[in-house]
Amino acid sequence: MARSLASWNVDIGWHTQALCVGEDPELFFPLVETAAATAPARAVCRRCPVLIDCRDWAVRHGETDGVWGATTPSQRRALRRAALDS
Repeated sequence: MARSLASWNVDIGWHTQALCVGEDPELFFPLVETAAATAPARAVCRRCPVLIDCRDWAVRHGETDGVWGATTPSQRRALRRAALDS
């Protein structure tokens, strides 16, 4: 199920500057978490001016699906684990 940040009506400030807002949401929610499947979304993210804000938001809020701030779900799980260990 594809979701878009803009459709959530969440006021998180930075989202209006996100490059993904004008993209097809399905790009950011591939059916599988492989390098090939996530590469197109991650390429958009790497050009985005709010990449760090997006990634940090997804990590803090436990976002378990999709590509956020150029990270995959498993990368965000690793970031959350590392934060707990420190």
